[in-house]
Amino acid sequence: MTTNETLKTIYQRRAVRKYKDQPVDRSLIEQIIDAGRMAPSAMNRQLWKFYVLTDKKQISELSPTIVKVANKVLSWAHGIDSSKTTDIIFHNAPVVIFITAPKKNDWASLDIGMCSQNMMLAARSLGLDTCPIGFAKLLQKTDKISILGMSSSEEIKLAIIVGYGDEDPPVHERKKDNLKYL
Repeated sequence: MTTNETLKTIYQRRAVRKYKDQPVDRSLIEQIIDAGRMAPSAMNRQLWKFYVLTDKKQISELSPTIVKVANKVLSWAHGIDSSKTTDIIFHNAPVVIFITAPKKNDWASLDIGMCSQNMMLAARSLGLDTCPIGFAKLLQKTDKISILGMSSSEEIKLAIIVGYGDEDPPVHERKKDNLKYL
């Protein structure tokens, strides 16, 4: 392991799906979003928008709504039994950050990927844990989408849950046979 702080943060970051019942200070959330804003974007357009949800009741109401849309995919892709888990979408995290971009933008997914990685690494460096939630985009197919107050010209690309982790997931083995020097 290196002593370089950036590399150390990269190697320590994990997708955490169990959180302590502890709020996250707004100043930390803003630091995390500011780190996302520092990501490169196509033609430096910075088209992302952030919608931050910290109300536990609202977060808990969104999960079952998304599960209804995603239930077949969830059980097929992950073997998850939604009837045995209280919050399989947002994992009882105290913060959900929805990241949106304009519809039909060819570069938005790449931009959001870089932005969200900055955010997750910033959170880790601040002592917080995160998990990217792709299924959060299914909120757009529910009647609860109005909670975000987003424009009809944008779409959810990803959500990131943030909080103080209550688990220490293992490091998964990384493929090493995918490199070729030319």
